[in-house]
Amino acid sequence: MEITTKSFSLGDKIFDVVNYIIMIVLAIITLYPFLYVLAVSLNDPFDTIKGGIVLLPRVFTLDNYKEIFNYPLIGQATLISILRTVIGTATSVLSTAIVAYVLSRKDFFARRSMTALFVITMYVGGGLVPEFLLIRSLGLMNNFLVYILPGLINPFNLIVMKAFIEGIPIELQESAMLDGANDFVIFFKVVLPLCLPVLATIALFVAVGHWNSWFDTYLYCGGNKNLTTLQHELQKILANATASSTTIDYYSTLDPTRTMKVTPQSLRMAMTIVTTLPIIVVYPFLQKYFIKGMTLGAVKE
Repeated sequence: MEITTKSFSLGDKIFDVVNYIIMIVLAIITLYPFLYVLAVSLNDPFDTIKGGIVLLPRVFTLDNYKEIFNYPLIGQATLISILRTVIGTATSVLSTAIVAYVLSRKDFFARRSMTALFVITMYVGGGLVPEFLLIRSLGLMNNFLVYILPGLINPFNLIVMKAFIEGIPIELQESAMLDGANDFVIFFKVVLPLCLPVLATIALFVAVGHWNSWFDTYLYCGGNKNLTTLQHELQKILANATASSTTIDYYSTLDPTRTMKVTPQSLRMAMTIVTTLPIIVVYPFLQKYFIKGMTLGAVKE
């Protein structure tokens, strides 16, 4: 058996080298800002003022992170943020999938009108004041459910999910019906497993939104320390840091017993790492489900 080897011409080699160079440059451009933020957050606050930090911290320290995590409400706020993100993402993805499945059914008589109502909400909103009055009338002020219920179904995610389900061969659902499966069995055992790619994508979008949200905490749960979120607390600390142009004790206005001082720049960088690191850690696991979902969804008519 003769083994043939593929020969590359000079043009192919030049093309590959140029591609590699472009990819490396793009990777550096993409990663450098994050690496710079990480280096400044791990550098001594007063040494950072001198400048010259490029890629690695010059005087390594964890003081910036200690200042953040030693704040009294950070532990409770982190717990609420985690619970909000996990519960909010799970309920939102499941609710969106169920509604999308119903709207994708051709035997649902109101599918067009209901879809139109959801689409309209993407362009027309009631505004902040009516929303606040609605939340208050529903008794959701200072209630954990205010983090979950208002954003339970996102119209954009719903349309994306609906379009994906409509692309699944209808013969699969009809075969399940012939075997005696009801709508719930068809949805959970036939449709949902084939929707893993879009489920993972929507889950990532929803989780990032929940994790980064702070304004709803300020608006609806600002007076309840037990329901404060990590982003809200970091936003308050950052507001104090931004308001000052010199090195001061940013915690003095929040907790007079604290005396440690930090710089605005170092504090901002540490907060940036704290807020982005969880998403960076979670994303590779979701990417695994992207590939798995694509394999399960590889069904041809």
